[in-house]
Amino acid sequence: MNIFNQKVLPAIRQMKDFEVLLRSRFEYMVLLDSHIGQIKSIVQTARQHDKKMLVHVDLIQGLRNDEYATEFLCQEIKPAGVISTRKSAVMTARKNKVLAIQRLFLLDTNALETSYRLVEQTQPDFIEVLPGVMPHIIAEIYEKVKIPVLAGGLIRTIEDAEMAFAGGAIAVTTSRREIWKHFAGKK
Repeated sequence: MNIFNQKVLPAIRQMKDFEVLLRSRFEYMVLLDSHIGQIKSIVQTARQHDKKMLVHVDLIQGLRNDEYATEFLCQEIKPAGVISTRKSAVMTARKNKVLAIQRLFLLDTNALETSYRLVEQTQPDFIEVLPGVMPHIIAEIYEKVKIPVLAGGLIRTIEDAEMAFAGGAIAVTTSRREIWKHFAGKK
């Protein structure tokens, strides 16, 4: 299932990136490192440009990282989706019928096994695997849980992105403009 219909989900770290992406062919974008006071206007502006924002709830400054914050985000801000490492945020997004993306940091075998248990509980719409430069692990995760996988973190080159796709990732999340440009418009 690839509802994004794009190979790259551009990750916004600075407002100048957001301005560039508003003029791009990308429909979906990921908002990182933001402030609570900016979120509503960013999501509204994106919507006015026919863009859909996936908000990384763990990285919003000034917003407590719990289910109430996620509920506020879903009901008041209304992003297309929520990304989080937290079980409560992912489950709250699902309850509010917002795309739920479970972000997993895979440091070692123990983290991988813990992640499988977490995903079994949250049943997210998508999983984001970090670092995303592990094609064999991406393939293993998809085979085990059958939930579409996004690759993020340490995707530094076009070749890194291609390796993630070869492993089965449906898209990569990256803040690297050169990768955005290369995959702009490619499905």
